[in-house]
Amino acid sequence: MTASPFDHPLLSGLLGDADISAHFSAEADIAAMVRFEIALARVQAVEGLTGAEAADAIERGLDGFEPDMAALRDGVARDGVVIPALVKAMRRAVGTPHGEKVHFGATSQDAIDTGLALRLVDVLAVLDERLRGIVAALQGLEDAQGGVEVMAHTRMQAAIPVTAARKIASWRLPLERHIERLEAVRRDVPVLTFGGAAGTLEKLGEKGPAVRGRLAEALGLRDVDHPRHSERDGQAALANWLSLVTGSLGKMGQDIALMAQNEVGEVKLAGGGGSSAMPHKQNPVGAEVLVTLARFNATLVAGMHHALVHENERSGAAWTLEWMILPQMAVATGAALRHAGALLDGLEFRPHGG
Repeated sequence: MTASPFDHPLLSGLLGDADISAHFSAEADIAAMVRFEIALARVQAVEGLTGAEAADAIERGLDGFEPDMAALRDGVARDGVVIPALVKAMRRAVGTPHGEKVHFGATSQDAIDTGLALRLVDVLAVLDERLRGIVAALQGLEDAQGGVEVMAHTRMQAAIPVTAARKIASWRLPLERHIERLEAVRRDVPVLTFGGAAGTLEKLGEKGPAVRGRLAEALGLRDVDHPRHSERDGQAALANWLSLVTGSLGKMGQDIALMAQNEVGEVKLAGGGGSSAMPHKQNPVGAEVLVTLARFNATLVAGMHHALVHENERSGAAWTLEWMILPQMAVATGAALRHAGALLDGLEFRPHGG
């Protein structure tokens, strides 16, 4: 039993998404931060700040690095972030005399936010691929069955007959717009965070901008002229996009659930959920969960807007709130796209009154 439905041993079958969740595991988090530290040591060596021998030692020492997770948990409880305990473990793994060069010039938020950016690049690639697959499936459904006549409803009342193409387009077109919106979101997700204690890279002196530029290039991230420690509009824009995607999928799910009602009978589902009391039923589980996930993300997006309010140069409270919310929104979106694909597979329109 867990507190989150996304990794619950039972509920995760309905609400979880293993592919997306993998990018938010502790192991993936640590691996991304280790990647940051190795790259940092390398580029600092190029700029003459640490030396090639130190960079080699750091890379060797962190190859296959597996920290004591219990010690890290205790460190987070004490420090509020994992980096002090993690860097201490990294330095022990590297050993003397080069261990002290691990994390040189960086701050906790540099490693944590950059590690998140590296993982979000992969998350968005998965979501993008799935979203495009849903759009293609809807286009195929429209081409094959768009001419079927169904009843339009306004304010839950029968209006006039329309083609199924009219219904399907109202599901497909918003998703196409979300693909376009993703390009803007992607600009602010793969951003390097590297500024040191208060964003000034004071320990690196005049080498700071060069190290930052080389580090961004080495990690495949975008270099910005100052760290966005307290500027969280990029994270909020991502949350908005996630909620828009699940919201549009929820609208589709709601329509399909209504059309699948026995007394309406305008769509036939390829599969459905059974009832313990009424074996004749075929519950529209896939359609219903799209509505649930849409409403879930809609509630969480407000929390991400609360997380925009950072005090001064860094906030422990607002930053921690992001950790609690954003991964859940991403997993919910992955699950919604997964369910949408399964729901459309074999969906059959039936003529109104037929």
